[in-house]
Amino acid sequence: MKELLCGLDEAGRGPIAGPVVAAAVILPKDFPFEILNDSKKLSEKKRCEAEKIIKNNACWGVGIVEHELIDKINILKASLYAMQIAYEMAMQRLPDWAAVHNVAYEHVRAIADGTFCPAISCKCVCEPKADGKYHAVMAASIVAKTCRDAIMIEIDKLYPEYGYARHKGYPTAEHVRICREKGPSPIQRKTFNY
Repeated sequence: MKELLCGLDEAGRGPIAGPVVAAAVILPKDFPFEILNDSKKLSEKKRCEAEKIIKNNACWGVGIVEHELIDKINILKASLYAMQIAYEMAMQRLPDWAAVHNVAYEHVRAIADGTFCPAISCKCVCEPKADGKYHAVMAASIVAKTCRDAIMIEIDKLYPEYGYARHKGYPTAEHVRICREKGPSPIQRKTFNY
């Protein structure tokens, strides 16, 4: 294998609270691809099962950009920055991962879900709905989604009155009502109206 494909995706562009999380994933040839799909089409149980297999077998990285920076640079730039962080983490792990898995490669190229590419050191193309077409992007969507959900569940322990474990910061009717009643939580994105 001379060329490796790195899938890039994010979770958390739509919420009005909490971080945006991105993942970068390179899959080995012998990966059980049948467990993969767009993370939104998998149950929480299937996502968590797939995440463990991905992290145990793939080369991966995660990037997290908190709500304060999202408010400063906007959600699109924050999402791309999270992808950049995730890619750089994966590239740091790549030599050791390739040696352990006996993967020979000459270069890496990337596919990012969406309409913009992050500033990374390899050739990158972007494609809307790539998380439903390419296994590496599906894997990245799963890692990003499970990581962000876990963060929001932990945050719920700090601010249980906001129900973050249930709605994960998305602008559901419940979340909007709570924000109107209690005001913004400490992790609220101030650049979104609610």
